[in-house]
Amino acid sequence: MSENPTPRHGKTASVLLAFYLVALTAIAVWPVPVDSAAGPLLSLVQRHVPWATYSRIEEGANVLLFVPFGILLMLILRHSRYLIMPICILATVAIESVQAVLLDQRTASIVDIVANTAGACLGMLLIAFVERASVGRPPNDA
Repeated sequence: MSENPTPRHGKTASVLLAFYLVALTAIAVWPVPVDSAAGPLLSLVQRHVPWATYSRIEEGANVLLFVPFGILLMLILRHSRYLIMPICILATVAIESVQAVLLDQRTASIVDIVANTAGACLGMLLIAFVERASVGRPPNDA
């Protein structure tokens, strides 16, 4: 793949972003914690991997949840990348605010904001790394 994706890649990324945002919204506004049924599984994991505490698993899940956001925004906002971090931060602050104000069984957390933002940064870095690695390669015209 060349350094600049074709418009088709941007369109595909936009469609994927729409699906991602629907899923993210469902997870964010679910009335009870989305992991509430995972108690037995989390206990099993903790028995076999003691360092995998609930809070570490939750933080890791929050990071992973926002990696696609960073990736997709990097692909869509190619000429306005300075907007990506503010968008990601506003999105996660909005999610935590909704949870704090409207969802009494959910817990808003500054740690979630940091983890979500870190996930978006990780996604951005992945795309930046791939683009940087492909700069020196000749186009695949064979």
